[in-house]
Amino acid sequence: MILSPFERMVAIRYLRARRQEGFISVIAGFSLLGIALGVATLIIVMAVMNGFREELLSRILGVNGHLTVYGVSRPIEDYGDMVSRVRALDGVVSATAQVEGQVMVTARGKASGGMVRGVSPEDLRQRALIADNIVAGSLDDFLESANGAGDAILVGSRLAQRMGLRVGDGLTVVSPQGTTTVVGTVPRLKTYKIVGLFEVGMYEYDSTFLYLPLSAAQLFFRLPERANAIEIFVADPDNVREVKARVAGAVGPDFRILDWQQSNSSFFNAIQVERNVMFLILSLIILVAAFNILSGQIMLVKDKGRDIAILRTMGATRAMVLRIFFASGASIGLLGTVLGLILGIVFCWNIEGVRQVLESLTGTDLWNAEIRFLSRIPAVIDWAEVAQVVFMALFWSFLAPLLPAWRAARLDPVEALRYE
Repeated sequence: MILSPFERMVAIRYLRARRQEGFISVIAGFSLLGIALGVATLIIVMAVMNGFREELLSRILGVNGHLTVYGVSRPIEDYGDMVSRVRALDGVVSATAQVEGQVMVTARGKASGGMVRGVSPEDLRQRALIADNIVAGSLDDFLESANGAGDAILVGSRLAQRMGLRVGDGLTVVSPQGTTTVVGTVPRLKTYKIVGLFEVGMYEYDSTFLYLPLSAAQLFFRLPERANAIEIFVADPDNVREVKARVAGAVGPDFRILDWQQSNSSFFNAIQVERNVMFLILSLIILVAAFNILSGQIMLVKDKGRDIAILRTMGATRAMVLRIFFASGASIGLLGTVLGLILGIVFCWNIEGVRQVLESLTGTDLWNAEIRFLSRIPAVIDWAEVAQVVFMALFWSFLAPLLPAWRAARLDPVEALRYE
């Protein structure tokens, strides 16, 4: 809808606050603010939900494999040959044999549950999420220990912080499967030296996981020359089921294979449902602001009845009147949408800094990693979603003033001036 200079002048003039139209201007201001806040909130929430999913996915798939092969009734005997066969498959990036098991860890009178994973140091060095996030100690000490006594252990930073441990301290690992003796079952335990602390940024892993050399884990869990899992990373995690079929053919029917989608399906489905519900609820903010535009324009048309009649008697057509009042209402939505777009994007780009400033001002922890899994607020802007939010805001903003503008265009000049 192209406006003439005269139509633009009149529409802009109707947007300005005047003493006798103060209440209408207040409604227009709140409408603009509502549109801006609705657009900004939607962009921020969608970006945080996208970032939350991406961060969780990258960390889950960085610590855990895309596919994991388990023995159904017994450990994996010839795991070296199986790893070689799997690595040769098309679409497989790496395959790692490991020994894993739940344990209890104790130190300095404190105890906690944990998950021990035994992997070869060479394979652990290829695990970038762990190897590149050693915050204390060194991975080289872990490698040297694997070639020697094998009493080194890598510990998550949150677990070490909770138990007051540092690099060089001893950590006792207790197996739930004890040793049977003539006097009963005796707990099986061993003390390892902490050679490094890692922090992947996900609280569950940083507070639970421990890494041992493969040979040390085999000795502790009594699995000599055996493994109980093989972790596999593929080139395209979204097409993991296609590679899973090839892996099943390579390892045989005596093994159970789980992919990351099966292991975490309920978790990511819950995130998707929450994301959709949040989008629906927050969209109502824009809808309410659009209704404010509608009510404000209806009041404006009622107040400007005499002006409309004068414009019509001076030669203005019904189409011109319709365009004037449509532009007056649509401008509110357009300005609000642009303001909300800028506000939302700038906030997403600086969301972590905003959180730190608010925490310093209030003295409270606004993002507790124990509750929210991640140590920082993630925000990933999906420009397609931003375009969808902007389109929705403009749609309602342009739809709202159509009825008042149509009523203004249909106004009879004679009836409007009868009692003037």
